[in-house]
Amino acid sequence: MNLQAVKQRFGIIGRSKELDQALDKALRVAGTEMTVLITGESGVGKEVFSRIIHSLSPRKHNKFIAVNTGAIPSGTINSELFGHVKGAFTGASADRKGYFETVDGGTIFLDEVGEMPIDTQAYLLRILESGEYIPVGESKSRKTNVRVIAATNVALEKNIQSGKFREDLYYRLNTINIQVPALRERPEDIYMLFRKFVVDFSEKYRSEPIHLDEKARKILDRYTWPGNVRELKNVAEQLSVLADTPLVDAEQLVRIIPSLLDRNLPMLHHGFNGNNSGSGNFEEREILYKLLFDMKGDLNDLKGLIFELIQKNNLRVDDLSGVRSLLSSPSESGLEKTYKRNTNLETNPFPIETPEYSATNSSFSNRQPIILHSDESEGNFAETEDLDEVLSLMEMEKRFIKKALIKHKGKRKDAAEELGISERTLYRKIKEYELADKF
Repeated sequence: MNLQAVKQRFGIIGRSKELDQALDKALRVAGTEMTVLITGESGVGKEVFSRIIHSLSPRKHNKFIAVNTGAIPSGTINSELFGHVKGAFTGASADRKGYFETVDGGTIFLDEVGEMPIDTQAYLLRILESGEYIPVGESKSRKTNVRVIAATNVALEKNIQSGKFREDLYYRLNTINIQVPALRERPEDIYMLFRKFVVDFSEKYRSEPIHLDEKARKILDRYTWPGNVRELKNVAEQLSVLADTPLVDAEQLVRIIPSLLDRNLPMLHHGFNGNNSGSGNFEEREILYKLLFDMKGDLNDLKGLIFELIQKNNLRVDDLSGVRSLLSSPSESGLEKTYKRNTNLETNPFPIETPEYSATNSSFSNRQPIILHSDESEGNFAETEDLDEVLSLMEMEKRFIKKALIKHKGKRKDAAEELGISERTLYRKIKEYELADKF
């Protein structure tokens, strides 16, 4: 079965490369008996992948059960999974079959496996290795033939380091790993999913399907969707019920769901202005401001270094106040004023600390040339030439993106956080500057 047929059969919406790769891996492993670990953030649809694997496996005619192990209390989880015998504990008035016995011959999906207690992990490891388990209160082992598909939204490696998860169980579960992408990593699928949910809710509530105008769609695309597909579905349902008109504009969208303006970027956007598109791309201005502020900080560090070298090496300067004037910080630079004017912020979100010196501040424009004299070779100077380095803003932006990618070894999510921009903007910039092949 090809990917398109699987999407139609299971109602999967999307055409992103990351989603197709995850589906392709699920198709390849479905026909085997291998244990599968599905990883991804909460709300991305990990259970759907487990059902796909079961439905396309030789066990498809047998039972399938999904168990949220994180929602079962630690005192009863062993009984729920492996069963118990009469009198095993207070309240155990009769024998009870566990899930592994009930689903014998089928597939069990263990969601939030990272929350499973340590003693339960030992039981699960034994089942994976030998197919044997012991019900609570019984001394005789039993056999079961169950395929295990596990899922987690936490980094199990960190749980291993902290002693919360068994390392041997991790490697036993992680025979095949399927990483389900977050919604923000597949922006081309956002509106497709939204339209699907809207149509479903229009049928449910017997109303006309709503539509979004261009600016409202951009708000959806720029939002980071921490709740992923589940959150997008909730937004579609709210709009289907609360929208005043079938065509929802940006103003109405933000009025109904104001949280859509929350963005994990280096500066906050207070309020909504539908005319942002006329002043250029908002995200590009944000990264540009951050780059310029970072350069200002580097320049201040360089000024301090020059002053320190002069003092430590006992160099004579004709006019020391000229050097000190380099370190004086004007009350507010033109860049900071521009930043505040464009962002409506009262304070600078990127404060730059400069060293405090007791020198008298002098005008930057009236500064006299600084001439350094060494005690041993006074009067002997090499010929010098002043060069004005011309750097375009595009080159500056490309350089900072390249540095961030090198620093984080090509991990685009970490690089985006370092730069203070969304992953979507970083992906677009990498393509624009032809950096994809290098990282």
